[in-house]
Amino acid sequence: MGTIKEVSIGPTSLMSLLTAQYTHDQPVQAVILLTFLAGAVQLGMALLQLGFLVDLISDPVTSGFTSAYSVMIAVSQLKGLLGLRFKAHGFVDTLCKLAQHITEAKLADSMLGVGCVVVLIGMKKLGTVGAPGSGLRRVAWVLSIGRNALVVLVCAVTAYVWENVAHQPVPFALSGQVQPGLPPLSLPPFSAPGPANTTLSFVDMATSYGGGLLVVPVVGVLANIAIAKSFSNGAPVDASQEMVTLATCNLLASCVSSMPTCGAFTRSAVSNASGVRTPLAGLYSGMLILLALVLLTPYFYYIPKATLAAVLISAVVFLVDFGILKPLWRNSKRSLLVTVLTFAACLGMGVEAGLLLGVSLDLAHLVYLWARPPITVQLCKARWGEYVLVRPEVGLFFPAMGVVRDAVVTAAAGEGGAALPMVLDCTHFRSLDYTAVKGLEVLVRELGKRGQALHFMGLPASALRLVAGLGMKGFTHCAAPRDLPGILHAQEGAGDKADSLSRAETGLALVGADEDEGRGQDDHELSSMHQQQRPAV
Repeated sequence: MGTIKEVSIGPTSLMSLLTAQYTHDQPVQAVILLTFLAGAVQLGMALLQLGFLVDLISDPVTSGFTSAYSVMIAVSQLKGLLGLRFKAHGFVDTLCKLAQHITEAKLADSMLGVGCVVVLIGMKKLGTVGAPGSGLRRVAWVLSIGRNALVVLVCAVTAYVWENVAHQPVPFALSGQVQPGLPPLSLPPFSAPGPANTTLSFVDMATSYGGGLLVVPVVGVLANIAIAKSFSNGAPVDASQEMVTLATCNLLASCVSSMPTCGAFTRSAVSNASGVRTPLAGLYSGMLILLALVLLTPYFYYIPKATLAAVLISAVVFLVDFGILKPLWRNSKRSLLVTVLTFAACLGMGVEAGLLLGVSLDLAHLVYLWARPPITVQLCKARWGEYVLVRPEVGLFFPAMGVVRDAVVTAAAGEGGAALPMVLDCTHFRSLDYTAVKGLEVLVRELGKRGQALHFMGLPASALRLVAGLGMKGFTHCAAPRDLPGILHAQEGAGDKADSLSRAETGLALVGADEDEGRGQDDHELSSMHQQQRPAV
Protein backbone atom coordinates (compact mmCIF):
# COMPACT_ATOMS: atom_id res chain seq x y z
CA MET A 1 0.00 0.00 0.00
CA GLY A 2 2.94 2.33 0.54
CA THR A 3 4.56 4.40 -2.19
CA ILE A 4 8.15 3.30 -1.48
CA LYS A 5 8.92 -0.42 -1.71
CA GLU A 6 11.83 -0.43 0.75
CA VAL A 7 9.89 0.85 3.77
CA SER A 8 9.45 -1.89 6.37
CA ILE A 9 6.73 -1.22 8.96
CA GLY A 10 6.77 -2.86 12.37
CA PRO A 11 7.78 -2.36 16.01
CA THR A 12 10.69 0.03 16.45
CA SER A 13 12.77 1.26 19.35
CA LEU A 14 11.37 4.76 18.82
CA MET A 15 7.76 3.62 19.14
CA SER A 16 8.69 1.31 22.02
CA LEU A 17 10.01 4.21 24.05
CA LEU A 18 7.06 6.42 23.14
CA THR A 19 4.63 3.68 24.10
CA ALA A 20 6.42 3.05 27.38
CA GLN A 21 6.30 6.76 28.19
CA TYR A 22 2.52 7.02 27.76
CA THR A 23 1.46 3.61 29.10
CA HIS A 24 3.77 3.06 32.06
CA ASP A 25 1.97 1.60 35.08
CA GLN A 26 -0.93 0.72 32.77
CA PRO A 27 -2.14 -2.79 31.86
CA VAL A 28 -1.13 -4.29 28.54
CA GLN A 29 -4.63 -3.58 27.20
CA ALA A 30 -3.74 0.12 27.29
CA VAL A 31 -0.88 -0.51 24.86
CA ILE A 32 -3.17 -2.36 22.45
CA LEU A 33 -5.81 0.36 22.63
CA LEU A 34 -3.15 3.00 21.96
CA THR A 35 -2.24 1.10 18.79
CA PHE A 36 -5.87 1.20 17.65
CA LEU A 37 -6.31 4.89 18.47
CA ALA A 38 -3.03 5.80 16.76
CA GLY A 39 -4.24 4.04 13.62
CA ALA A 40 -7.59 5.82 13.83
CA VAL A 41 -5.92 9.23 14.14
CA GLN A 42 -3.61 8.47 11.22
CA LEU A 43 -6.55 7.34 9.09
CA GLY A 44 -8.41 10.54 9.95
CA MET A 45 -5.37 12.59 8.93
CA ALA A 46 -5.23 10.72 5.62
CA LEU A 47 -8.95 11.16 4.88
CA LEU A 48 -8.69 14.88 5.60
CA GLN A 49 -5.66 15.11 3.28
CA LEU A 50 -3.48 16.47 6.08
CA GLY A 51 -0.26 15.14 4.64
CA PHE A 52 0.87 18.72 4.00
CA LEU A 53 1.09 19.25 7.78
CA VAL A 54 4.16 17.03 7.83
CA ASP A 55 5.87 19.61 5.60
CA LEU A 56 5.59 22.09 8.48
CA ILE A 57 8.13 20.01 10.40
CA SER A 58 11.49 21.19 9.07
CA ASP A 59 14.70 19.19 8.87
CA PRO A 60 16.28 21.04 11.85
CA VAL A 61 13.25 20.17 14.00
CA THR A 62 13.31 16.57 12.82
CA SER A 63 17.04 16.36 13.52
CA GLY A 64 16.67 17.75 17.04
CA PHE A 65 13.75 15.46 17.76
CA THR A 66 15.34 12.24 16.47
CA SER A 67 18.68 13.04 18.12
CA ALA A 68 16.98 13.66 21.46
CA TYR A 69 15.01 10.46 21.19
CA SER A 70 18.13 8.51 20.33
CA VAL A 71 19.80 9.86 23.46
CA MET A 72 16.71 9.03 25.52
CA ILE A 73 16.64 5.46 24.21
CA ALA A 74 20.35 4.98 24.88
CA VAL A 75 20.09 6.36 28.43
CA SER A 76 17.01 4.27 29.18
CA GLN A 77 18.94 1.12 28.19
CA LEU A 78 21.91 1.83 30.46
CA LYS A 79 19.95 0.23 33.29
CA GLY A 80 19.86 -3.12 31.51
CA LEU A 81 23.39 -2.70 30.20
CA LEU A 82 24.78 -2.33 33.74
CA GLY A 83 22.48 -4.86 35.40
CA LEU A 84 20.64 -2.27 37.49
CA ARG A 85 17.07 -2.49 38.74
CA PHE A 86 14.97 0.61 39.30
CA LYS A 87 11.91 2.36 37.89
CA ALA A 88 12.19 5.75 36.24
CA HIS A 89 9.99 7.93 34.05
CA GLY A 90 11.55 10.39 31.65
CA PHE A 91 15.09 11.33 30.72
CA VAL A 92 15.93 13.47 33.75
CA ASP A 93 14.48 10.95 36.23
CA THR A 94 16.44 8.14 34.56
CA LEU A 95 19.70 10.08 34.86
CA CYS A 96 19.04 10.80 38.53
CA LYS A 97 18.25 7.15 39.26
CA LEU A 98 21.35 6.02 37.38
CA ALA A 99 23.49 8.31 39.51
CA GLN A 100 21.87 6.96 42.68
CA HIS A 101 22.26 3.27 41.78
CA ILE A 102 25.52 3.30 39.82
CA THR A 103 27.37 1.62 42.69
CA GLU A 104 25.01 -1.36 42.33
CA ALA A 105 26.14 -2.11 38.76
CA LYS A 106 26.82 -5.81 38.12
CA LEU A 107 30.29 -6.56 36.78
CA ALA A 108 29.18 -9.46 34.57
CA ASP A 109 26.29 -7.55 33.00
CA SER A 110 28.46 -4.48 32.47
CA MET A 111 31.25 -6.45 30.79
CA LEU A 112 28.80 -8.34 28.58
CA GLY A 113 26.86 -5.20 27.63
CA VAL A 114 29.87 -3.04 26.86
CA GLY A 115 31.51 -5.90 24.97
CA CYS A 116 28.39 -6.39 22.84
CA VAL A 117 28.24 -2.67 22.04
CA VAL A 118 31.88 -2.71 20.90
CA VAL A 119 31.34 -5.83 18.78
CA LEU A 120 28.14 -4.51 17.20
CA ILE A 121 29.68 -1.16 16.28
CA GLY A 122 32.76 -2.93 14.91
CA MET A 123 30.63 -5.33 12.85
CA LYS A 124 28.70 -2.39 11.42
CA LYS A 125 31.93 -1.26 9.76
CA LEU A 126 32.46 -4.68 8.17
CA GLY A 127 30.15 -3.83 5.29
CA THR A 128 32.91 -1.82 3.58
CA VAL A 129 35.64 -4.47 3.86
CA GLY A 130 37.00 -5.82 0.58
CA ALA A 131 36.67 -4.67 -3.00
CA PRO A 132 33.15 -3.98 -4.33
CA GLY A 133 31.66 -7.14 -5.83
CA SER A 134 34.26 -9.46 -4.31
CA GLY A 135 33.42 -12.54 -2.28
CA LEU A 136 34.98 -10.99 0.81
CA ARG A 137 32.73 -7.93 0.47
CA ARG A 138 29.62 -10.14 0.20
CA VAL A 139 30.56 -12.18 3.28
CA ALA A 140 31.38 -9.01 5.22
CA TRP A 141 28.09 -7.47 4.14
CA VAL A 142 26.09 -10.48 5.39
CA LEU A 143 27.90 -10.37 8.74
CA SER A 144 27.33 -6.62 9.01
CA ILE A 145 23.63 -6.82 8.17
CA GLY A 146 23.01 -9.78 10.49
CA ARG A 147 25.16 -8.54 13.36
CA ASN A 148 22.26 -8.07 15.79
CA ALA A 149 20.90 -11.57 15.29
CA LEU A 150 24.39 -13.07 15.42
CA VAL A 151 25.33 -11.37 18.70
CA VAL A 152 21.98 -12.23 20.32
CA LEU A 153 22.32 -15.85 19.17
CA VAL A 154 25.86 -16.22 20.51
CA CYS A 155 24.94 -14.71 23.88
CA ALA A 156 21.76 -16.79 24.20
CA VAL A 157 23.63 -20.02 23.36
CA THR A 158 26.31 -19.09 25.90
CA ALA A 159 23.68 -18.60 28.60
CA TYR A 160 21.97 -21.87 27.66
CA VAL A 161 25.23 -23.84 27.85
CA TRP A 162 26.17 -22.14 31.10
CA GLU A 163 22.91 -23.15 32.76
CA ASN A 164 22.05 -26.50 31.14
CA VAL A 165 25.46 -28.00 30.29
CA ALA A 166 27.81 -26.56 32.88
CA HIS A 167 24.97 -26.48 35.45
CA GLN A 168 26.22 -23.18 36.81
CA PRO A 169 24.13 -20.11 37.65
CA VAL A 170 24.26 -17.59 34.81
CA PRO A 171 26.15 -14.51 36.10
CA PHE A 172 24.08 -11.98 34.12
CA ALA A 173 20.36 -11.21 34.05
CA LEU A 174 18.26 -13.05 31.44
CA SER A 175 15.10 -11.93 29.67
CA GLY A 176 13.02 -14.58 31.41
CA GLN A 177 9.94 -16.49 30.36
CA VAL A 178 8.10 -15.30 27.24
CA GLN A 179 4.60 -16.56 26.54
CA PRO A 180 4.85 -18.94 23.55
CA GLY A 181 2.59 -19.05 20.52
CA LEU A 182 0.67 -16.43 18.59
CA PRO A 183 -1.59 -13.80 20.16
CA PRO A 184 -5.34 -14.35 19.74
CA LEU A 185 -7.21 -12.60 16.94
CA SER A 186 -9.75 -10.26 18.54
CA LEU A 187 -11.01 -6.70 18.60
CA PRO A 188 -8.89 -4.22 20.56
CA PRO A 189 -9.87 -3.99 24.24
CA PHE A 190 -11.98 -1.01 25.25
CA SER A 191 -11.73 -1.77 28.96
CA ALA A 192 -9.10 -3.29 31.21
CA PRO A 193 -8.69 -4.47 34.80
CA GLY A 194 -7.48 -1.68 37.05
CA PRO A 195 -5.93 -1.54 40.50
CA ALA A 196 -7.83 -2.76 43.56
CA ASN A 197 -10.31 -4.87 41.57
CA THR A 198 -11.53 -1.89 39.53
CA THR A 199 -12.18 -1.67 35.81
CA LEU A 200 -10.62 0.93 33.56
CA SER A 201 -13.09 2.18 30.96
CA PHE A 202 -12.29 3.35 27.46
CA VAL A 203 -12.41 6.98 28.64
CA ASP A 204 -10.09 6.19 31.57
CA MET A 205 -7.45 4.66 29.31
CA ALA A 206 -7.82 7.29 26.57
CA THR A 207 -7.42 10.19 29.00
CA SER A 208 -4.40 8.52 30.62
CA TYR A 209 -2.48 8.88 27.33
CA GLY A 210 -2.65 12.67 27.47
CA GLY A 211 -0.69 14.16 24.58
CA GLY A 212 0.28 10.67 23.46
CA LEU A 213 -2.94 10.43 21.46
CA LEU A 214 -1.41 12.95 19.05
CA VAL A 215 2.31 12.47 19.60
CA VAL A 216 2.36 8.72 18.91
CA PRO A 217 0.51 8.84 15.54
CA VAL A 218 2.23 12.03 14.38
CA VAL A 219 5.70 10.74 15.26
CA GLY A 220 4.87 7.47 13.52
CA VAL A 221 3.84 9.32 10.37
CA LEU A 222 6.89 11.56 10.57
CA ALA A 223 9.24 8.59 10.89
CA ASN A 224 7.49 6.73 8.08
CA ILE A 225 7.68 9.65 5.66
CA ALA A 226 11.27 10.48 6.62
CA ILE A 227 12.32 6.91 5.86
CA ALA A 228 10.31 6.88 2.64
CA LYS A 229 12.02 10.08 1.47
CA SER A 230 15.47 8.70 2.27
CA PHE A 231 14.88 5.70 -0.02
CA SER A 232 12.79 7.41 -2.71
CA ASN A 233 15.79 8.42 -4.87
CA GLY A 234 14.09 11.70 -5.65
CA ALA A 235 10.72 10.16 -6.48
CA PRO A 236 7.66 11.92 -5.00
CA VAL A 237 6.36 10.55 -1.71
CA ASP A 238 2.59 10.67 -1.23
CA ALA A 239 2.27 11.62 2.44
CA SER A 240 -1.46 10.90 2.55
CA GLN A 241 -0.95 7.43 1.07
CA GLU A 242 1.78 6.72 3.62
CA MET A 243 -0.69 7.73 6.33
CA VAL A 244 -3.26 5.29 4.95
CA THR A 245 -0.65 2.53 4.91
CA LEU A 246 0.50 3.16 8.47
CA ALA A 247 -3.08 3.56 9.72
CA THR A 248 -4.07 0.24 8.17
CA CYS A 249 -1.10 -1.50 9.78
CA ASN A 250 -1.90 -0.11 13.24
CA LEU A 251 -5.64 -0.77 13.03
CA LEU A 252 -5.09 -4.39 12.00
CA ALA A 253 -2.19 -4.82 14.41
CA SER A 254 -4.42 -3.84 17.32
CA CYS A 255 -6.47 -6.97 16.57
CA VAL A 256 -3.43 -9.17 17.29
CA SER A 257 -2.29 -7.44 20.50
CA SER A 258 0.42 -5.32 18.89
CA MET A 259 2.10 -2.15 20.09
CA PRO A 260 2.07 0.94 17.80
CA THR A 261 4.22 0.51 14.69
CA CYS A 262 5.96 2.70 12.13
CA GLY A 263 8.69 2.43 9.52
CA ALA A 264 12.00 0.99 10.74
CA PHE A 265 15.11 2.55 9.23
CA THR A 266 17.37 -0.45 9.86
CA ARG A 267 14.97 -2.99 8.36
CA SER A 268 14.28 -0.63 5.45
CA ALA A 269 18.03 -0.31 4.84
CA VAL A 270 18.32 -4.11 4.79
CA SER A 271 15.45 -4.29 2.29
CA ASN A 272 17.14 -1.71 0.09
CA ALA A 273 20.51 -3.48 0.24
CA SER A 274 18.82 -6.81 -0.47
CA GLY A 275 17.31 -5.46 -3.69
CA VAL A 276 13.60 -5.78 -2.91
CA ARG A 277 11.33 -5.12 -5.89
CA THR A 278 7.91 -4.59 -4.28
CA PRO A 279 6.43 -4.01 -0.81
CA LEU A 280 5.36 -7.67 -0.93
CA ALA A 281 8.80 -8.44 0.50
CA GLY A 282 7.27 -7.66 3.89
CA LEU A 283 5.15 -10.79 3.55
CA TYR A 284 8.22 -13.03 3.65
CA SER A 285 9.76 -11.31 6.65
CA GLY A 286 6.39 -11.46 8.40
CA MET A 287 6.14 -15.20 7.81
CA LEU A 288 9.61 -15.73 9.28
CA ILE A 289 8.63 -13.72 12.37
CA LEU A 290 5.51 -15.84 12.82
CA LEU A 291 7.61 -19.01 12.58
CA ALA A 292 10.00 -17.61 15.18
CA LEU A 293 7.11 -16.86 17.53
CA VAL A 294 5.77 -20.38 17.18
CA LEU A 295 9.04 -22.33 17.34
CA LEU A 296 11.65 -20.22 19.13
CA THR A 297 9.73 -18.44 21.89
CA PRO A 298 10.92 -20.80 24.69
CA TYR A 299 14.53 -19.97 23.85
CA PHE A 300 13.99 -16.21 24.27
CA TYR A 301 14.35 -16.93 27.98
CA TYR A 302 18.13 -17.20 27.59
CA ILE A 303 18.71 -13.85 25.87
CA PRO A 304 20.66 -11.64 28.31
CA LYS A 305 19.10 -8.27 29.08
CA ALA A 306 22.50 -6.62 28.68
CA THR A 307 22.69 -7.96 25.12
CA LEU A 308 19.28 -6.54 24.22
CA ALA A 309 20.29 -3.20 25.72
CA ALA A 310 23.52 -3.26 23.70
CA VAL A 311 21.58 -3.94 20.49
CA LEU A 312 19.36 -0.92 21.08
CA ILE A 313 22.20 1.38 22.11
CA SER A 314 24.38 0.45 19.14
CA ALA A 315 21.41 1.04 16.82
CA VAL A 316 20.35 4.46 18.08
CA VAL A 317 23.81 5.92 18.66
CA PHE A 318 24.14 6.42 14.90
CA LEU A 319 20.81 8.27 14.75
CA VAL A 320 22.22 11.25 16.66
CA ASP A 321 22.60 13.78 13.85
CA PHE A 322 25.96 15.45 14.45
CA GLY A 323 26.42 16.08 10.73
CA ILE A 324 23.77 18.81 10.59
CA LEU A 325 25.48 21.04 13.17
CA LYS A 326 28.43 22.25 11.07
CA PRO A 327 26.48 23.39 7.98
CA LEU A 328 23.83 25.03 10.17
CA TRP A 329 26.51 26.88 12.15
CA ARG A 330 28.06 28.18 8.94
CA ASN A 331 24.89 29.03 7.06
CA SER A 332 21.86 29.34 9.34
CA LYS A 333 22.36 29.96 13.03
CA ARG A 334 18.63 30.47 13.43
CA SER A 335 17.99 26.91 12.24
CA LEU A 336 20.80 25.70 14.51
CA LEU A 337 19.07 27.37 17.45
CA VAL A 338 15.81 25.63 16.52
CA THR A 339 17.62 22.28 16.45
CA VAL A 340 19.29 22.84 19.81
CA LEU A 341 16.12 24.09 21.50
CA THR A 342 14.08 21.19 20.12
CA PHE A 343 16.74 18.74 21.32
CA ALA A 344 16.90 20.28 24.80
CA ALA A 345 13.12 20.57 25.16
CA CYS A 346 12.60 16.93 24.17
CA LEU A 347 15.07 15.82 26.82
CA GLY A 348 13.94 18.18 29.55
CA MET A 349 10.19 18.56 29.02
CA GLY A 350 9.17 15.52 26.99
CA VAL A 351 8.94 14.73 23.31
CA GLU A 352 5.53 16.31 22.77
CA ALA A 353 6.69 19.61 24.26
CA GLY A 354 9.95 19.53 22.28
CA LEU A 355 8.23 18.76 18.99
CA LEU A 356 5.61 21.44 19.61
CA LEU A 357 8.30 23.98 20.48
CA GLY A 358 10.30 23.23 17.33
CA VAL A 359 7.27 23.49 15.04
CA SER A 360 6.12 26.68 16.79
CA LEU A 361 9.53 28.31 16.28
CA ASP A 362 9.47 27.49 12.58
CA LEU A 363 5.90 28.74 12.18
CA ALA A 364 6.80 31.93 14.02
CA HIS A 365 9.65 32.47 11.57
CA LEU A 366 7.33 31.94 8.60
CA VAL A 367 4.85 34.44 10.05
CA TYR A 368 7.70 36.91 10.61
CA LEU A 369 8.74 36.64 6.96
CA TRP A 370 5.19 37.46 5.86
CA ALA A 371 4.81 40.24 8.44
CA ARG A 372 8.22 41.86 7.82
CA PRO A 373 9.13 41.20 4.19
CA PRO A 374 12.39 42.56 2.75
CA ILE A 375 11.57 45.62 0.64
CA THR A 376 13.70 47.17 -2.11
CA VAL A 377 13.21 50.81 -3.14
CA GLN A 378 14.83 52.07 -6.36
CA LEU A 379 14.89 55.27 -8.37
CA CYS A 380 14.37 54.12 -11.96
CA LYS A 381 15.50 56.27 -14.86
CA ALA A 382 14.44 55.58 -18.41
CA ARG A 383 14.45 57.49 -21.70
CA TRP A 384 10.80 58.40 -21.21
CA GLY A 385 11.06 59.56 -17.58
CA GLU A 386 11.69 58.65 -13.98
CA TYR A 387 9.69 56.89 -11.26
CA VAL A 388 10.24 55.30 -7.86
CA LEU A 389 9.90 51.51 -7.75
CA VAL A 390 8.97 49.75 -4.49
CA ARG A 391 9.38 45.97 -4.58
CA PRO A 392 8.36 43.73 -1.62
CA GLU A 393 10.35 40.51 -1.94
CA VAL A 394 7.56 38.38 -0.44
CA GLY A 395 3.80 38.38 -1.00
CA LEU A 396 1.59 40.96 0.69
CA PHE A 397 -0.99 39.95 3.28
CA PHE A 398 -2.44 41.95 6.15
CA PRO A 399 0.45 41.48 8.67
CA ALA A 400 2.85 43.19 6.25
CA MET A 401 0.57 46.06 5.26
CA GLY A 402 2.08 48.48 7.78
CA VAL A 403 5.65 47.75 6.69
CA VAL A 404 4.83 48.18 2.99
CA ARG A 405 2.93 51.40 3.69
CA ASP A 406 5.85 52.86 5.64
CA ALA A 407 8.27 51.91 2.86
CA VAL A 408 6.11 53.53 0.17
CA VAL A 409 5.47 56.70 2.18
CA THR A 410 9.16 57.05 3.06
CA ALA A 411 10.19 56.56 -0.56
CA ALA A 412 7.53 59.01 -1.76
CA ALA A 413 8.89 61.72 0.52
CA GLY A 414 12.53 60.86 -0.11
CA GLU A 415 15.13 62.84 -1.99
CA GLY A 416 14.20 63.07 -5.64
CA GLY A 417 11.01 61.17 -5.10
CA ALA A 418 8.58 63.81 -3.83
CA ALA A 419 7.49 64.79 -7.35
CA LEU A 420 7.82 61.39 -9.01
CA PRO A 421 5.14 58.75 -9.55
CA MET A 422 5.33 55.61 -7.40
CA VAL A 423 5.17 52.06 -8.78
CA LEU A 424 4.51 49.09 -6.49
CA ASP A 425 6.07 45.98 -8.05
CA CYS A 426 3.72 43.08 -7.22
CA THR A 427 5.49 40.36 -9.19
CA HIS A 428 6.26 38.41 -6.00
CA PHE A 429 2.64 38.49 -4.83
CA ARG A 430 0.57 35.33 -5.07
CA SER A 431 -2.65 36.86 -3.82
CA LEU A 432 -4.08 39.63 -1.66
CA ASP A 433 -6.56 39.63 1.19
CA TYR A 434 -9.31 42.09 2.10
CA THR A 435 -7.22 43.99 4.65
CA ALA A 436 -4.33 44.38 2.21
CA VAL A 437 -6.58 45.74 -0.55
CA LYS A 438 -8.19 48.25 1.80
CA GLY A 439 -4.77 49.28 3.09
CA LEU A 440 -3.52 49.85 -0.46
CA GLU A 441 -6.63 51.90 -1.22
CA VAL A 442 -5.90 54.15 1.76
CA LEU A 443 -2.28 54.45 0.59
CA VAL A 444 -3.38 55.48 -2.92
CA ARG A 445 -5.66 58.12 -1.43
CA GLU A 446 -2.96 59.37 0.95
CA LEU A 447 -0.41 59.82 -1.84
CA GLY A 448 -3.06 61.39 -4.07
CA LYS A 449 -3.53 64.16 -1.52
CA ARG A 450 0.19 64.92 -1.91
CA GLY A 451 -0.11 65.05 -5.67
CA GLN A 452 1.65 61.72 -6.25
CA ALA A 453 0.23 58.70 -8.04
CA LEU A 454 0.69 55.10 -6.97
CA HIS A 455 0.54 52.52 -9.76
CA PHE A 456 0.61 48.73 -9.48
CA MET A 457 2.57 46.35 -11.68
CA GLY A 458 2.42 42.58 -12.11
CA LEU A 459 -0.49 41.62 -9.86
CA PRO A 460 -1.69 38.02 -10.34
CA ALA A 461 -5.14 37.34 -11.74
CA SER A 462 -6.59 36.28 -8.38
CA ALA A 463 -5.54 39.59 -6.81
CA LEU A 464 -6.96 41.57 -9.73
CA ARG A 465 -10.30 39.81 -9.33
CA LEU A 466 -10.36 40.73 -5.63
CA VAL A 467 -9.48 44.36 -6.40
CA ALA A 468 -12.24 44.54 -9.01
CA GLY A 469 -14.73 42.89 -6.67
CA LEU A 470 -14.00 45.33 -3.84
CA GLY A 471 -14.11 48.33 -6.19
CA MET A 472 -10.77 49.81 -5.19
CA LYS A 473 -10.71 53.52 -6.06
CA GLY A 474 -7.82 55.13 -7.90
CA PHE A 475 -6.43 51.78 -9.03
CA THR A 476 -4.13 51.72 -12.08
CA HIS A 477 -2.28 48.62 -13.14
CA CYS A 478 0.03 47.29 -15.82
CA ALA A 479 1.21 43.76 -16.42
CA ALA A 480 4.93 44.43 -16.98
CA PRO A 481 7.61 47.19 -17.03
CA ARG A 482 7.23 47.69 -20.78
CA ASP A 483 3.66 48.92 -20.16
CA LEU A 484 4.66 51.54 -17.58
CA PRO A 485 5.10 54.44 -20.07
CA GLY A 486 1.45 54.15 -21.02
CA ILE A 487 -0.01 54.57 -17.55
CA LEU A 488 2.61 57.09 -16.39
CA HIS A 489 2.18 59.38 -19.40
CA ALA A 490 -1.57 58.99 -19.26
CA GLN A 491 -1.54 60.06 -15.61
CA GLU A 492 0.56 63.11 -16.43
CA GLY A 493 -1.41 64.10 -19.54
CA ALA A 494 -4.99 63.56 -18.45
CA GLY A 495 -5.04 63.90 -14.70
CA ASP A 496 -8.73 63.12 -14.54
CA LYS A 497 -10.47 60.14 -12.99
CA ALA A 498 -12.00 58.82 -16.19
CA ASP A 499 -8.62 58.37 -17.85
CA SER A 500 -7.28 56.70 -14.72
CA LEU A 501 -10.11 54.19 -14.79
CA SER A 502 -9.49 53.58 -18.49
CA ARG A 503 -5.86 52.82 -17.79
CA ALA A 504 -6.91 50.49 -14.98
CA GLU A 505 -9.01 48.52 -17.45
CA THR A 506 -6.06 48.43 -19.85
CA GLY A 507 -3.88 47.09 -17.07
CA LEU A 508 -6.41 44.38 -16.28
CA ALA A 509 -6.39 43.32 -19.90
CA LEU A 510 -2.61 43.00 -19.84
CA VAL A 511 -2.64 40.30 -17.19
CA GLY A 512 -2.31 37.60 -19.78
CA ALA A 513 0.75 39.18 -21.40
CA ASP A 514 3.98 37.26 -21.65
CA GLU A 515 5.51 37.85 -18.21
CA ASP A 516 8.98 36.68 -19.14
CA GLU A 517 9.10 39.18 -21.98
CA GLY A 518 7.23 41.91 -20.18
CA ARG A 519 9.18 41.90 -16.99
CA GLY A 520 12.47 42.52 -18.77
CA GLN A 521 13.91 45.92 -18.04
CA ASP A 522 16.40 46.17 -20.89
CA ASP A 523 15.37 49.75 -21.69
CA HIS A 524 15.72 50.82 -18.07
CA GLU A 525 18.81 52.30 -16.55
CA LEU A 526 18.43 51.79 -12.79
CA SER A 527 20.26 53.74 -10.15
CA SER A 528 19.74 52.86 -6.53
CA MET A 529 18.21 55.64 -4.49
CA HIS A 530 17.47 53.74 -1.29
CA GLN A 531 17.26 50.14 -0.13
CA GLN A 532 15.32 48.98 2.88
CA GLN A 533 16.24 45.37 3.65
CA ARG A 534 14.93 43.29 6.53
CA PRO A 535 16.96 40.10 6.38
CA ALA A 536 15.38 36.88 7.63
CA VAL A 537 16.38 36.06 11.18
